[in-house]
Amino acid sequence: MKIRENIAIAELTTMRLGGAARYVIDIEEDKDLAEAYKFAREQNLPTYILGGGSNVIGRDGGFNGAVLVNKLRGIYVIDSDEQSIRLCAKSGELLDDLVEYSVKLWNGESYGYSGIEALSKIPGTVGAMPVQNVGAYGQETKQVLHAVCVYDYQDNCFKHMMADELDLGYRHSVFNSGDGVGRYFISSVTLELNKTWLQPPFYTSLQTYLDEREITNFTPQVIRDAVAEIRASKLPNPAKEASAGSFFKNVYLDEAKAAEAAAKGIPVWEGGKIPSGWLIENAGLKGKEFYGMRVSDKAALVLINDHAASYADLAKARQAVIDAVEAKFGYRLEQEPMELGDA
Repeated sequence: MKIRENIAIAELTTMRLGGAARYVIDIEEDKDLAEAYKFAREQNLPTYILGGGSNVIGRDGGFNGAVLVNKLRGIYVIDSDEQSIRLCAKSGELLDDLVEYSVKLWNGESYGYSGIEALSKIPGTVGAMPVQNVGAYGQETKQVLHAVCVYDYQDNCFKHMMADELDLGYRHSVFNSGDGVGRYFISSVTLELNKTWLQPPFYTSLQTYLDEREITNFTPQVIRDAVAEIRASKLPNPAKEASAGSFFKNVYLDEAKAAEAAAKGIPVWEGGKIPSGWLIENAGLKGKEFYGMRVSDKAALVLINDHAASYADLAKARQAVIDAVEAKFGYRLEQEPMELGDA
């Protein structure tokens, strides 16, 4: 276990904002967790769990506590049968590395197991999957999640939790809501993937990509490559442009309100979803800059930190986007990334 002091949150997160964290503790082995939480208790400090930092916004006041940085590594096969395979991945692994691993496995007939190939190139770690019920292009974590292993801060022990205990929904789980916030450190996830390929109809942009190239061979590797190319063309790389990934949640409507929206020419996707990027773009904000934050000209649901000096700048930019969309369409957008630190 490695403990560092007075580390800027801006250095730990891809939006590159935020004051200093009093302590940063690198969690490299499961045994580090008990020691890290003991240290925090002895110092009477709050804790915050951080993965790759791509879905977290640092606040100006810093964090007078201990940030636990997840560096747990390892991916291995638990068991398999004629149709499926169970993989266990430590939570500090990069999500994209896990996807790559899954599409290169021999399944007895060909290479690749299906279930997470559409999650290719999503920044962040495996541990974020159950926290946010990570999903993209028609796949989401709850479709393949079998169980998680967690360290329970409240009970001071490791526990296994089955997927049906996690209350998984759109960007929602027991880990980011209610009493579960901060209680559990996810050590590993177990996924159940299968060797049956995805079949059309696909998510709209993925279907368009495949149709334009007359692709009819839908192996996990083919879908991975397609998604990777689509994301590269539409979404900024947080390693090159400071952002937190998707900044606004999509809007979900009940059946009646979805019908009203569709009648107005607003795109409504399966489940009553309106893409927030469409709302922002059609409010005339794509490429616009507010307080040093820029609405991406590739994907309007992404805010890029060009030269914002503080969280306060981001907050003003966020409000400008929310107000413009609400004035134009009547829908109030919600922020997707979590926040770390004090105002």
